[in-house]
Amino acid sequence: MKRSVHIFFFLVISFLSMSQISFARSLRASPPTGIDKIENIEIGGIKQYITIKGDDNTKPILLFLHGGPGGSVIDQSGRFTRELQKNFIVVQWDQRETNKTLQLNASPVPLTIQLIQNDTHELIEYLLKQFDQKKLYLAGYSWGTVLGFYIADKYPDLLYAYIAISPVVNQYESEQMTLAMLKQQAEETGNETEKQELAQVKIPFENSKQLYYARKWLFAFDGNPIRNADTSSMILYFQRWAHTWLPVWNESLKQNRVKEISALNCPIYFFVGRKDHQTNFTIAEQYYNSLMAAKKKLYWFEKSAHTIINTEPALLQDIIIKQILPETF
Repeated sequence: MKRSVHIFFFLVISFLSMSQISFARSLRASPPTGIDKIENIEIGGIKQYITIKGDDNTKPILLFLHGGPGGSVIDQSGRFTRELQKNFIVVQWDQRETNKTLQLNASPVPLTIQLIQNDTHELIEYLLKQFDQKKLYLAGYSWGTVLGFYIADKYPDLLYAYIAISPVVNQYESEQMTLAMLKQQAEETGNETEKQELAQVKIPFENSKQLYYARKWLFAFDGNPIRNADTSSMILYFQRWAHTWLPVWNESLKQNRVKEISALNCPIYFFVGRKDHQTNFTIAEQYYNSLMAAKKKLYWFEKSAHTIINTEPALLQDIIIKQILPETF
């Protein structure tokens, strides 16, 4: 009888042990939990709109800061983040007075660079707390780098790395260089319309018409001229944009990161279009060469001017996934 009892307990214990092993294996074999959601969160005293997408909600966070200012890319972000979502929790954010956030509420206070930089820091703290992580990856595009450089300078301990795409470094000098280049082209080609319109442009821009003329001829120089049929709508777009954002953009023209930020205590990666005259590629390269950083690298996008996220999205994602992630995470 005792032998039978011993055998019975041995079988029970063996069964439980095998069950625990089987359960542990099933946990390890379980597919990762994806995430795809929209949140309206309170940042800077107002509701702000973010999207969170990733195939695995345990991956590191990558927060993308859009350009403009006021240039939401949420609706087309899949084009340059689809592969990133396999390796990161990718967060897109419509900054205040932009797209979905503006639909939720207007900014109750005047716009300044510092205000939106503070929003950025608050959003980062929110995301780290939500996903119980200590750091994240930060990618800024164009205007977004005005925010990104601030975070990398003031809060490097929150970042695995900062990726500056088409970086705004010394925009006053950049605008002056581009205007001089376009004026020279107008003289060489004898384009009287271009000469007359560019003669009206002042840096910093005084109104939407000056900005429109500057960008109109830059787009043409880059091989993407505004079609005649689109002229009226583009003029209206620049008028509306300037009403909200021109003071903020001109504020950014007063900043010079070469003088303000000479060193960073986090890894930084520059993504620069070889043909970029909007945030001039030579200025970006000079700043990269002078900047001291824990780790840094410059990647050239040979086929691109300013809009790297549109012209070479596959290369952008490939570099982040295969080169930046392995050496920083």
